[in-house]
Amino acid sequence: MAWWDGFWATYNTVIYGIGVNAMLALSIYLTLSCGLLSLANAAFMGIGAYAAALISMQTGLPFPLALAVGAALPALVALIIGIPTLRLSGVYLAMATLGFGEVVRVIVLNMDITGGPMGLNGIPLKTEFWHIVLLLLVTLFLLARLRRSKIGRAFEAIKEDEVAARLMGINVAAYKLLAFTLGAAIAGLAGGLNAHYTFTIGPGNYAFENAVDILTMAVFGGTGSLIGPTIGATILTLLPEVLRQFKDFRLAANGLILVLVILYLPKGIWDPRRIRAFWQRRKSTGGPHA
Repeated sequence: MAWWDGFWATYNTVIYGIGVNAMLALSIYLTLSCGLLSLANAAFMGIGAYAAALISMQTGLPFPLALAVGAALPALVALIIGIPTLRLSGVYLAMATLGFGEVVRVIVLNMDITGGPMGLNGIPLKTEFWHIVLLLLVTLFLLARLRRSKIGRAFEAIKEDEVAARLMGINVAAYKLLAFTLGAAIAGLAGGLNAHYTFTIGPGNYAFENAVDILTMAVFGGTGSLIGPTIGATILTLLPEVLRQFKDFRLAANGLILVLVILYLPKGIWDPRRIRAFWQRRKSTGGPHA
């Protein structure tokens, strides 16, 4: 159909971006579910993007293997830096992971193999719509299983009270490192997918602003469930397109919407407890027409 071809040609990048951003929001949801405020996910995304792109450009290895390396390398880096870094908490952890992101950016800027400040151009366009949908669904499924498992309950206990969790026999350091590493793997996988549909990547794509954007998506949607980060990523990816007609006022409108949500919906748009309470009130009053 002609209208569909025109629509897809115009908005396919936005649709791809929704899936990739949803994976990024889920990656930071995983660390937040363990009580970790990390701003390293943009850096992990960059490591995965560069690793997958370089494999596709310089070797004849298949695309799935490039994505696998793009997920494994950030996980390995997270494992290495997480051992000393995760002794910190709160704002100190955020500052340390932010510093790590800057280190990664500077290294990428000064390496010839990464293209330096110009980045990489001519990355093969291998990402297809079904790749993103499949990997997003697999990520949601695995995280849902993890959430209901012993590991997920340990994450929740650590988030609520780290001292009490330690007294109950939970290995807090090991579980924090697991959450940090799994989050890095998901972010790296998202970076690999992103690199193979944008054609070009550069150090500026994984800077401080991107780290804040990833955190905002999760907080905006709500971190009480897996649905929240997915909704937050979807809305914040579509918002610039919806506000395109406002041109110079688009960023201000975007910021105003975020402020209003934070003020009046501090647990995000999708808060399971608030939604359950709403339906219980409706039932107790006999419905909207009582």
